[in-house]
Formats: sequence, structure tokens, C-alpha cells
Amino acid sequence: MKITKQSAIAATLLMLLAACMTAPISQRARPTALPDAGLGGVRAGGNVLKLDYEGFMVWLDCARRGPMKFQYNAQHDMGSEARASSFRLDPDVPPECQQTSAAAYGGGYDRGHQVPANHLDASPVAIRQSNFMTNILPQVSQMNRGAWLLTEEIVECYRDIDELLVIGGVIWGDNPDDDHFLESHGVATPDAFWKVIIRGTGQDERAIAWVIPNSAQATRRNLDRYLVTVDEIEQLTGEQIPVADYAKHDKPATSWMIPAGCDKS
Repeated sequence: MKITKQSAIAATLLMLLAACMTAPISQRARPTALPDAGLGGVRAGGNVLKLDYEGFMVWLDCARRGPMKFQYNAQHDMGSEARASSFRLDPDVPPECQQTSAAAYGGGYDRGHQVPANHLDASPVAIRQSNFMTNILPQVSQMNRGAWLLTEEIVECYRDIDELLVIGGVIWGDNPDDDHFLESHGVATPDAFWKVIIRGTGQDERAIAWVIPNSAQATRRNLDRYLVTVDEIEQLTGEQIPVADYAKHDKPATSWMIPAGCDKS
């Protein structure tokens, strides 16, 4: 049987999750309603807001009451602001567009940051904003503290080498069995999360990408299993990732190594 490029991509991602499609979204001021976009195979039932926080951006799907995409530049670590201890709803976002509670999820799920506080530690305002529930989704504890945390540590270390562009988002999927927090928080549990890190410019531009399932199997040691190409991310999500075309088709054999002596604090 002849295997096409499309079928090969589908086979790779099928091992992680059911393929879902999202449409690219244009950037506007905060908070601004954007046209309906396809999210996880389901049309958005309301507005999508682009939230311009200090040092990072989040695209919020009002119909799902959760973030669908995030983006930020990770620059040389010059700060040491302490992480905020409390989580809050964003007072500037309509209540119908965000989760109904900032309480802990429980049941083996963490309040998982899309953009981590540690990458914003030069600004007390950004640190506080990173704990808004508009930047939070239910993440299985092993995943949040495992594979997802390792991607954050890679950013923390490599931002001291190059300025990085970090883009990521959500794959909602269609599994109702893990939607434990619809009643308590008004939000579904995503099936997976994706992330792209871009470093360098011109001929030195490089990118690395993952699609990480929201499961207990997504531990640190399993991160390399979730490596994909940027091209695969684009086909899966409909996003246009701003990276050189030659870099979109490269997939490293392993995730970028944490440099010796890196201060991950």
C-alpha cells in the first residue's frame, strides 16, 4: 500500500491523540473578540479573545472558558520575582468567557500553566497575571510535573543562550470521560497540549515541537516520544508557525539537552 505524507503524519499523531483542527487567529488588542474558530473539531460557540498580558499573550475561547493558544518571547533571565501563591479569575475578562472557579482541580489534576510564571520572573505584574485562570487548564499531575515541566526547563535554560519564541496551545479532543471539571469550573479537560520553541535567525534558525498527551504516561523520560515536526503541528492545528521553511520539516532525535550548570530557578 502506498503511504502518503498525510497518512504518515496521521499515523504518528494517532498514537498520541485523535486529530483535531483549529484555525489560525489574527492578533488584536486586549480583550478583543475574534471570529469563530474551529477548536478541537468543534466550532467555537462564541467569541475568541486575545489577551495581551505583560510579556505574554493568550487566546481565550469563550465557548470553552479556557485558553486555546499562547505565545511569548523568552529573553535572558534577569529576574527573580517569587511565584504568586494564589490563583484568580481575570477581573478584566467577561465572566462568561473564563472558568467559574479558581479553586484547585483535585483528583490528580494540577492547575497547569500554559505560560509558566518562572519565564516571567522579571515582572511582578506578569507573575501575577500568569496565575489568572485564563492561563490555566487541567493537566494530569504526572504530565504537568513531568514532560510539560521539562519543556519549560528547556526554555529556561536556552533563553540564556538565545532569545526564544515560544508558541503553544491546546488540543481539546472529544473524550468526555476525563471532563471532570465541567461542573466545578465550567471547563473541559484537554486531550493534549502542543508547544513549539524557535531559536536563532536566518540560516541558524532552529525549532523543536511536541504534542504531549494529557496523561499519566507523559513523564520526563517519555518527552522524546512526543517530538513532532513544526509542519505536523501546522497540519494538526491549522496554525502558521513563523519559522523558516527548512526548519519546519526537521525533527531532532531527542529533545534539546539541558546544558550543564543551567540555573532552572
